[in-house]
Amino acid sequence: MDGWESRRKRIPGHDWCIIQLGLSGIIHGFDVDTCFFTGNYPPKVSIQGACLNQDLPARPAKQIGTKATNEEFKQIDKLNSESWEEIVPISPMKPGYQTMCHNFFSAKTKKRWTHIRLNYYPDGGCARLHVFGQAVPDWSLVPYSQPIDLVSVQYGGICLGCSNYHYGHPRNMIGFGQAANMGDGWETARRLDRPSVLKADRRGILQIPGSEWCVFQLGQPGNITRIEIDTNHFKGNYPDSCKIEACLIKKQMEEDMMKHVGDANWKTLLLPQKLNANKQHLFSSEIIQCGLVNHVRVTIAPDGGISRMRILGYRTGTQNSLL
Repeated sequence: MDGWESRRKRIPGHDWCIIQLGLSGIIHGFDVDTCFFTGNYPPKVSIQGACLNQDLPARPAKQIGTKATNEEFKQIDKLNSESWEEIVPISPMKPGYQTMCHNFFSAKTKKRWTHIRLNYYPDGGCARLHVFGQAVPDWSLVPYSQPIDLVSVQYGGICLGCSNYHYGHPRNMIGFGQAANMGDGWETARRLDRPSVLKADRRGILQIPGSEWCVFQLGQPGNITRIEIDTNHFKGNYPDSCKIEACLIKKQMEEDMMKHVGDANWKTLLLPQKLNANKQHLFSSEIIQCGLVNHVRVTIAPDGGISRMRILGYRTGTQNSLL
């Protein structure tokens, strides 16, 4: 099985594992997926969490049929994981048939977590564990003098909504590193209101009535100094042009803003810029200073795909929730 399955327990106790999250942050919920585990899924599970300032000790890859050594148990015992805070109480599980294999659990806490402990009661197997939430770094390790990618998922940036994501969601644009392929970026469907014959202005930008957009909340409010738009992999389906707007709003106003995106108090951060195929576009002198902002709206015309977007600048230390 392509998952974690423990042996059938014949001694007192229950099985568990400790996982260090890829990014620390606030957890909104879990999906404990028992796909294919139809007769060997755990009857019940629970999930605990902790916020630690240390990494777990490295554990070498082992073969199927092995277990933790006594030395490894001693190292883990130091974490006192059995006393970690409960995020999901002991809950019944469903078998791994296609129609019922996803076991969703919500998390009520708003704390920052770095590690979780998944408990099987008493044993069994699951195919996948998905942890949903928003990244929250240890900001004490990020100097104010250091320019960062304010919209990056690493620093808590999230996509609040978009007009179209037919082939790829815009949240892909704020992921790590270079996109692996077109599917690892944002790509819309082709707009059907395109003119039969396209015309361009003096700058070469097509004069087209339609466009697509997406809105992001920055990890922290900041002052933007540099923008990167990467059309890597998009060779025949990149946008003709791109513009970016920004605003500073309170957290409680986000929902209303997304209902009336066009009416929000957007300020132009980057005027429409001509884009090219399979290229990293860098903008700094073209940026119009908007002061402190915590949201950006990206508009592409008429449609197409972008693999990565970086919004670099300096954070102020003010939390979005405190505005």
